[in-house]
Amino acid sequence: MSIYEKSTNQLLTEFINENCKPGETINKEEIVDWFSRNYPKIKSNTVGCHIIKFTTNHRTRVHYGATSKCDMLFQLPDKRLRLYNPESDPKPIYKKDEIIEEDSDEKPEVGDSSQFAYESHLQDYLVNNLHQIEQGLQLFRDEEDNTITGVEFDAGGKRIDLLAVDKDGSLVVVELKVSRGYERTVGQLLRYKAWVRENLADGRKVRGVIIAKSISPDLKLAASEIQDIDIFEYDLKIDLKKI
Repeated sequence: MSIYEKSTNQLLTEFINENCKPGETINKEEIVDWFSRNYPKIKSNTVGCHIIKFTTNHRTRVHYGATSKCDMLFQLPDKRLRLYNPESDPKPIYKKDEIIEEDSDEKPEVGDSSQFAYESHLQDYLVNNLHQIEQGLQLFRDEEDNTITGVEFDAGGKRIDLLAVDKDGSLVVVELKVSRGYERTVGQLLRYKAWVRENLADGRKVRGVIIAKSISPDLKLAASEIQDIDIFEYDLKIDLKKI
């Protein structure tokens, strides 16, 4: 349900039509600031997610229900935005297999690069099987626009692998590691938890979960000193059936 008479989708569309001109660029912060001044009840992260949804070459839009009606912006390498030009820009991204993989904050270890191909499969599996982590866990969805989900959720320019809500209404930040989880993963998770608490929680409890192929002893030790962080190891199983 929209907070105002018009939805965030409609308001963002109007803003782009009125303020973005061919050949000009705009920063995400300018859009967020406009919403803050004119529609203060809409949270800044909701605006940020809708900007991603409207950005044709942003990989995370595939999780936000983007359609051709949203194809209005194009992101430049320096993160500035301009109007999408269908005649010269690449085709908009709608599905995962249309994504050209970008550089990541976390580089694979030598000999481990192939394991990163499994990340989206692990993510997809957990999205549909959050009960494997704990009963009652559900994927986070934006209060106004439920097409904005907790998959690769934008958190101030960083991506939370999965953001979920438990049976008590607490927010759960899930960090996935397709190979081995190291102690620095705790720092990443704490940063995401702090961002969620400040921008989304509204007083609700925020918990963390780390899931990795294997958990290093240092990660296990570090996590044991912090409340509200659970760690899991996963195992891939392949069954062959002769035809």
